[in-house]
Amino acid sequence: MTTTLVGSGSSRQSAKSRWHSLSRTLTRALPLGLLVAAASPAGAQDTVEWTHLGGDAHHTRYTPAANITPQNFGELKEAWVWDGASFDAASGRSTPSYVDGKLFTVAGPRRHVVAMDPMTGETLWSYREPNTFRWEYSMRQDYGKGVAYAEVNGKGVVYIISPAFFLTALDADTGAPLEGFGQPVPIEGFAQTGVVDLLNDLGHEHDPYYGIPKEVGYVTASSPPIVVNGVVVVGNSAEQGYNQSRIENIPGDILAYDAETGAFKWKFNVIPQPGEFGHDTWENDAWQYTGDVSPWAPLSADPELGLVYIATNPPTVDYYGGFRPGDGLFGTSLIAIDVQTGERRWHFQLVHHDVWNYDIPTAPIVMDVEQNGRTIKAVAQATKQTLLFAFNAETGEPLWPIEERPVPQSLVPGEKLSPTQPFPTKPAPYDLAGISVDDLIDFTPELREQAIAALADWEIGPLYNPPLHRDNPLGKRGSLWCPGDGGGSNITGPAAADPESGIIYLTSQSACSAHTLVPGDEADLRYMTDNGTTTTGVTPAQYANGAGGGAPRHPSGLPLMKPPYSRITAIDLNTGETLWMIPIGETPDRIKNNPALAGVDVGNTGTGAQAPMLVTPSMLVYAGDVSDGTPHLFAIDKMTGNELARIPVSAASRYGMMSYVHEGEQYIILQTGSTLTAMSLHGPVATAEAH
Repeated sequence: MTTTLVGSGSSRQSAKSRWHSLSRTLTRALPLGLLVAAASPAGAQDTVEWTHLGGDAHHTRYTPAANITPQNFGELKEAWVWDGASFDAASGRSTPSYVDGKLFTVAGPRRHVVAMDPMTGETLWSYREPNTFRWEYSMRQDYGKGVAYAEVNGKGVVYIISPAFFLTALDADTGAPLEGFGQPVPIEGFAQTGVVDLLNDLGHEHDPYYGIPKEVGYVTASSPPIVVNGVVVVGNSAEQGYNQSRIENIPGDILAYDAETGAFKWKFNVIPQPGEFGHDTWENDAWQYTGDVSPWAPLSADPELGLVYIATNPPTVDYYGGFRPGDGLFGTSLIAIDVQTGERRWHFQLVHHDVWNYDIPTAPIVMDVEQNGRTIKAVAQATKQTLLFAFNAETGEPLWPIEERPVPQSLVPGEKLSPTQPFPTKPAPYDLAGISVDDLIDFTPELREQAIAALADWEIGPLYNPPLHRDNPLGKRGSLWCPGDGGGSNITGPAAADPESGIIYLTSQSACSAHTLVPGDEADLRYMTDNGTTTTGVTPAQYANGAGGGAPRHPSGLPLMKPPYSRITAIDLNTGETLWMIPIGETPDRIKNNPALAGVDVGNTGTGAQAPMLVTPSMLVYAGDVSDGTPHLFAIDKMTGNELARIPVSAASRYGMMSYVHEGEQYIILQTGSTLTAMSLHGPVATAEAH
């Protein structure tokens, strides 16, 4: 068997040579009439691929494509729009891949796999998995983030994980299920080849059509697998932890398969079993019944090291863990796994005994950095709590010391938090990390006093301020923790990085969460799809009858915190220093025109939304809104944060963006909800002339 991962190398190269090797420069003539050379820089590439969800296995969201520059950025035009309405698409979370002359993506709740013409957006083929109850029950149906791609025996293969938790391999040219891959599925309508029932290898009894019994647990997936050195590594996701009031669930164990045959290779237990490393972090035998720990964020990898990097979420029930005492490995952790054997090479738990819903929302980023005069491969992980954790990608040694610091302890009966949490000494937090009076709005003294009054009934404090139950001894309505469930960093703002310079770009928002905990039996009445049989001690109030944690609001309608409300921060991973920070987009009119700010110049507050981003050799590109809400693309100087150019676009971007060069024309693809919007220097002219 010969399996080649497109875009990966087998020898250790410098960052610069490795990234330029991703650019396939072809010598064939351009189609007659394709007007590219006139506006493209000398030496422009003819073909540049985007082979993974994050551009590459390292998930940098970097493209070596250089046809679009700061000088011609203002000439970008809409080339085509692909409409996923017929697939019932809505979320706009799938980043397409461009490989071997085609675009591949997924769309809609049935998670159709779609191949498109990269020049016109024309659908070439689509594939849809047959219906099952497992699919009907999935809450992640329309949240597919993309596909995986590999070359197997010289043939392109597209891999997807469905909401029903099947792995399917498709012929990249035809969309047909791959011959010789997997085993027959005993459900009417399924192909007899090309499919693996992933539930078969998790080790839980299940029905092929109905899945795992609800009282046992639940599993699905939203991110694609990743193919590394001939191995397909599969992540997953569980019932959202904020939709739970029962203690039983299954763990989201990591699975791996042969890329050619679909043969099962290994399983990594995210909740360690007896005799395995970390088993002692699950006290009271909680490992036997609870679960949830799963890598729902996209995976990244380094083919040279043979490692796949897994970021996980907390164990069952996001805000209460009294029934699962202990640190709970490998919850909210970064794990490096040997792709051939499934053995843990190293790990780091970013949050011990997580009760803040600080699941890791974005993929780890791998790139070369300079440390003490030598080049090393690093892996960096953005977090909801705005702490950037950076490690030697091979050994797991932190690039800078990480300290265990004391944090507030819980007043919730039965809860026992870790006395400390890990804090990097470098880099500094890149957004709000905890909240005090000093962080509150201060445009006028009156606005500051109103903000203080709005928080009077809520317990505020530093990072890792713990949740409170309704009958707490402080007499508060609940606890406010900052950043909250939405981050900081979160799904809609994946980090990006420049492998040429070792700089990482992080998008974040200043936001908090306010929750009140109530008895689990009370909240359980609201959960129609909950798993398990045993009710927890407490769970969030906003899901309980007649309760309602609510959240504090400023009476003016303005945010409680000082701006910027959202930002992009550039951090040099060679030194750990912050280079610059800029607000995202412009101050919204609803802020500027608020009557409470009459006569006050608030400057640029940022929109409050995170920014989809990508990096090119000459700029950082991001999507954001100007004051009146018109969506724009912005070109930013990578070293200074200064704006270089901007253009309006027809729709707001939802998750990420990507770029490729096809037959000499560079395209930037925006994920615009149910559609994909393609921008290029020649717009529809290149398409019309080529066809």
